[in-house]
Amino acid sequence: MRALGLDVGSKTIGVAISDPDGVIASARETLPRRGNEADAQAIVALVLREEVGRVVVGLPLELDGTVGHRARRVQRFVDVLTPAIAAAAPEAAIEAWDERFSTAAAERTLLEADVSRRRRKLHIDALAAQHILQGWLDARERRPA
Repeated sequence: MRALGLDVGSKTIGVAISDPDGVIASARETLPRRGNEADAQAIVALVLREEVGRVVVGLPLELDGTVGHRARRVQRFVDVLTPAIAAAAPEAAIEAWDERFSTAAAERTLLEADVSRRRRKLHIDALAAQHILQGWLDARERRPA
């Protein structure tokens, strides 16, 4: 089962996708935000095209684990995305995943790879989505069957 990972920001949505076996996450692209409805339709198109069975949305909780303004903004997007996916691909499920530190981890990865500041800005959101999705995939692998 393929899974799609999303890092939803105020200006962009980072997108990552897993391999068909659901083991390895790969950064895919960064979509510009155009409003929750239009963004939801763009994600639905990806779900249909890539035959995705699970959409993992990073939830940016506060350091103490509470839901802050950024997480509420993501939840509003999920509230629009959920019925859009249910209508177009009822077999696909949506799951929120704690994404604290995913952008920091992505930034660290790009710095270690000596990527220029300009190129880091282009790839940071998709790489953060990859970190979110890989964390979810790894946790799923450790769950007892």
